[in-house]
Amino acid sequence: MASTPPEFDPQDMSQRMKDSAQHIWLAGLGAFAKAQEEGTKVFENLVKEGSQLQQTTQQAQAKMSEAAEKMGHMAAQMGQTASGQFDKLESIFEERVAKALKSMGLPSAQDLADLQARVDQLEKQLAERKP
Repeated sequence: MASTPPEFDPQDMSQRMKDSAQHIWLAGLGAFAKAQEEGTKVFENLVKEGSQLQQTTQQAQAKMSEAAEKMGHMAAQMGQTASGQFDKLESIFEERVAKALKSMGLPSAQDLADLQARVDQLEKQLAERKP
């Protein structure tokens, strides 16, 4: 069986808010009285705890910096290794393509460069013979 929700009572709500505010006020007064009572002792304890927390934080930051530096070195080494591997792979690929082109009877890039140099030389010689 479904129960009906309680009706909203503005006066009850207002009273509860006043009671809550009163409790908060009283807690604040109690904390103030306690702080006055404890005075310097509480302050000194807070300073001590703050100092310890700061030291712990600084140690953690130093360890984080050290770890970040190590990770940076590792990443650089991995990048160099990967680059070297890529260069090897590229070289193997170029050799295989050149071998395949040669087996099909096609000239290599060096053959074409040599041929171009020879043509340039012959053109120069012909130009020198013409008046």
